[in-house]
Amino acid sequence: MIEAYFNIFAIFAMMFVGYFLSYKKWFDSHTADVFSKMVLALALPFEMFITITQKFSKAEFIHLIGGIVVPVLSMIIAYWASKAVAKLLGVKSSRLGTFSTMFTCSNTIFIGLPINIAVFGSASIPYVLIYYIANTTFFWTWGVYKIAQDSQTFAGLEEAPVPQSFGLLAGLKKVMNPAMLGFTIGIIWLLIGIKVPLALGNFATYIGNLTTPLSMFIIGITVYFLGIRTLKLNKAIVGVLMGRFIISPLIIVVLTRFIHIPDLMVKVFFIQSSMPIQNSVPILARLYHADVEFATSTLGYTVLSYLAVVPVLLAVLQWL
Repeated sequence: MIEAYFNIFAIFAMMFVGYFLSYKKWFDSHTADVFSKMVLALALPFEMFITITQKFSKAEFIHLIGGIVVPVLSMIIAYWASKAVAKLLGVKSSRLGTFSTMFTCSNTIFIGLPINIAVFGSASIPYVLIYYIANTTFFWTWGVYKIAQDSQTFAGLEEAPVPQSFGLLAGLKKVMNPAMLGFTIGIIWLLIGIKVPLALGNFATYIGNLTTPLSMFIIGITVYFLGIRTLKLNKAIVGVLMGRFIISPLIIVVLTRFIHIPDLMVKVFFIQSSMPIQNSVPILARLYHADVEFATSTLGYTVLSYLAVVPVLLAVLQWL
């Protein structure tokens, strides 16, 4: 466990490097966009491919894919829990959709993947991907739809712009992104039983290894340009923090007492369910004319709070 703490420290050290280099004007907000594209369209697809084809046999993969029922059920339950928490806290109607989406969906790649690798090693990656499939599908379909609904409240104000309409097809395109494509090609390659050529394997490994450092640079850059002093805490943000760090992982613990899956999968799902919110939420809030300040402040607070939450999560892992 001590080794896991040191590994996580190294992960967050990279985040602080991204923050510091932004402060020194090496990086700007456009740099985060470029790094995001590199991770999602290049590094991550290759990491998905090489992990699936080299870390698992066909029989092992077929056995583990059934575990996707756990994150799917957990997100459905978390979503309805978010409705109850929102009502209890009196969350404004103009924030309900954004609140529920942030409460339910986690940052499974930019933070989730590096943290899981740091704690469990590369053996955790397929389980990370299974949670990623459920999380990404929920976020880019129902989650984005709920964020778009918030704009109806703002559209009622005379000075508000006409809100962007939500397209289900656009959401599905986000689900079928390059990372998912790399995962799918890896599955097909594995099921067919073709051996990955050495040159391709080496290339995919080198490119895939960019995923963790670039992801943490992105988080550091994002936190810097959010402006820590401008973040405003309110009861709705506290509700999201409860959802991300307490309720969602607790749901995983309860579900896996009834649905039996491998121990490592349980632990990975537990960690994935307790990640900060998706980086994309403030961007989508701006696109659909929802509450951008609320989304931005929540992103900042969940990322910064995670520094304190990680040791608690690692302690709880010993009991799972």
